[in-house]
Amino acid sequence: MPQDVWNPAQYARFAHERRQPFDDLAALVERVAAPRVVDLGCGTGELTAELHATLGARETLGVERSANMLARSAALARPGLRFVQGDIADFADTAAWDVVFSNAALQWLPEHERLLPRVAAAVAPGGQLAIQVPANFDHPTHVIAAELANDPAFATRFTAPPRTAGVLAPERYAELLDDLGFVRQSVRLQVYGHRLASRDDVVEWVRGTLLTAYESTLPPPLFVEFVERYRERLLPALRDTRPYFYPFKRILLWARRDAA
Repeated sequence: MPQDVWNPAQYARFAHERRQPFDDLAALVERVAAPRVVDLGCGTGELTAELHATLGARETLGVERSANMLARSAALARPGLRFVQGDIADFADTAAWDVVFSNAALQWLPEHERLLPRVAAAVAPGGQLAIQVPANFDHPTHVIAAELANDPAFATRFTAPPRTAGVLAPERYAELLDDLGFVRQSVRLQVYGHRLASRDDVVEWVRGTLLTAYESTLPPPLFVEFVERYRERLLPALRDTRPYFYPFKRILLWARRDAA
């Protein structure tokens, strides 16, 4: 069983950089009167609370798999805004929500050809779907992690397969949304440029996200070795500049269902 190794403090080290995609995704959602909103993969809940207020929601539910991340949301709960622990892999609501929102979470699940229809099924008539997923899997940060996981020193020591991405090409999401009957949609690939203090900060960035997939299924001493070897291979592949410009690709999609 994978361990819950998500660290809210580590994730929050780059909170400013991480929130811009959230803001862009929220801006795609058309404003309607008092919607019911579900946020799949709500993390620590701060941005979910902002979404609740921004959309003027009468009800918002945040769903988060990691108890470590969810622990911070308790102080944010109030009438109309609540949080529950749950895995998106088990989410199966039908026509229940005016806005189904997910920011940087669905990339952890495989088989998006099947996942997207299931998530979209939760959108009520006339409702909206808004999803953002990272698409940086061809960057050295991700390529080297995947290669290292296949190294004999680590490959046989995982207690479960690392939960890594199943993200599709942007045009495939557009096709799926059309197949699912959404009458309007917007799908875009966007590059976010982050100026970090140095290339060393890239390791700290991925320790808060990508590397949790490996940390959760490796014995702790072996994960320490994994990170050290990862650092040794990654840093020479990045430009040694200060600040370091870290380009990060993301897919933002929005769609609206017919009210009929």
